[in-house]
Amino acid sequence: MAESRKEGILRRHKRIRKTVTGTPERLRLSVFRSLNHIYAQIVDDLKGHTLVNASSLDKQFQDMKSHKGNMKTAQLVGELLAKRALEKGIKKVVFDRSGYPYHGSVKALAESSRATGLEF
Repeated sequence: MAESRKEGILRRHKRIRKTVTGTPERLRLSVFRSLNHIYAQIVDDLKGHTLVNASSLDKQFQDMKSHKGNMKTAQLVGELLAKRALEKGIKKVVFDRSGYPYHGSVKALAESSRATGLEF
């Protein structure tokens, strides 16, 4: 039986979340990707609070005329998230790709945040 793409992503997301959880030492970096934008946040799973977030909807990306769901924007969002995390003293995280393949914009976000100083 064929399943839709969204159902496959949700199935993988549930499977990943069984094993990928944040601890107080290593918080969880969660990624969400839509057709037009990319969002990333660092979450404290024990308290259920978002500590740091960045997305392509932030003010510094509003003047961009191009499509904001591409790899270039994902790199900029990853750098912004890493800078904000380092300002708050967060250095180590667990990467939660939320069921998306580690390819394209998700990979660009991860590598740019690693290059900026986050460890995962």
